[in-house]
Amino acid sequence: MAKQTINDVEVAGKRVLMRVDFNVPLDERGVITDDRRIRMALPSIRRVVDGGGRLVLMSHLGRPDGGPDPTLSLAPAARRLGELLGGLTVRFAAGDCVSAETARLVTALADGEILLLENLRFNPGEKDGDPAFAAQLAAYGDVYCNDAFGSAHRSDASMVAVPRVMSGRPRVAGLLLDKELRYLSEALTRPKHPFVAVLGGAKVSDKLGAIRNLTGRVDTILVGGAMAYTFLAAGGSDVGASRVETDMFDTARGLLDHGAVRIILPTDHVCGTTMGGDTPVEVFQDAIPQGWMGLDIGPKTCAAFASVLQEAATIVWNGPVGVFETPPFDKGSRVVAESIAQATAHAAVTVVGGGDTAAAVEAFGLADRITHVSTGGGASLRLLEGGGFESVELLDDA
Repeated sequence: MAKQTINDVEVAGKRVLMRVDFNVPLDERGVITDDRRIRMALPSIRRVVDGGGRLVLMSHLGRPDGGPDPTLSLAPAARRLGELLGGLTVRFAAGDCVSAETARLVTALADGEILLLENLRFNPGEKDGDPAFAAQLAAYGDVYCNDAFGSAHRSDASMVAVPRVMSGRPRVAGLLLDKELRYLSEALTRPKHPFVAVLGGAKVSDKLGAIRNLTGRVDTILVGGAMAYTFLAAGGSDVGASRVETDMFDTARGLLDHGAVRIILPTDHVCGTTMGGDTPVEVFQDAIPQGWMGLDIGPKTCAAFASVLQEAATIVWNGPVGVFETPPFDKGSRVVAESIAQATAHAAVTVVGGGDTAAAVEAFGLADRITHVSTGGGASLRLLEGGGFESVELLDDA
């Protein structure tokens, strides 16, 4: 069901408590190496600031071990947000996000000002979904806005318990969350055909729900990544030292025999003896010798995948088809990304899942040539599986 968005509420003079996804990568110096998630939140942030609202932002970053961790502070995100907003001051509430000092900073906000709270996960109440912690956060807002698609599948306090506490106050979707849900939902429920899904990653078990939900919806599934070797081994192919899930063999055979969807597996493989960049590299047709592992799809498979993708009208991609972080095992994912970009140029609707898939597209410089690149790998996979989000269900219906 469609939800109200931040565009549907009056924000002037009101405190808007907005959950964003600023879970950005940091290097060893604490410098943000990819600010895409911050950039994607800018439309919702500008809507509140330009509308005279008083914006309180909250997010998590990384996986702190039950308490404060200076290496996972959101202070760099506050600085980067200010830069992206043209030098606008973004105040930062260091320390406990529900301390008396943080509450004072929230109260002191003027119209058009922004305050970013420190990492929510520095407080154990966030991961625990603690109602008392949620009530303290909820006191900061007259309006609740969820713009954190990357965390939509989680039951953290800021995602679920806070909107529960704020029942009776406006609870709306941010513009990014709304966009993510529309693109992914429409691709699945009202696709143009041919509809092609590309699934990669390490495990069949991780993508099993998506494969089952896509069966009967898509015309073709292209399978790459380590998960392809479970399918190949289940069918009797020699896959050498490639990673396989032997407990998934029966399931894989059942999917291949189902017949409701065409599943295309790699027919040649770029292989190494280790995962490192200094490994010897060979291309093998069909069978992979012992001691070698498949780390990318081969040239023939690249051509076959490209041919299918360039004829598609709707494409959904979740999971790289090789170890794209380590050349030369990035070529398969690059060919897939380029083929999807070409299909987009010919009016196909193309959606790339977040996580590693989005990182690959960004690394290849192709994100701007794809219809939509999601900010949430786990969340987009949940939608591909046919699941929903309690965090979204709690928002006010349109």
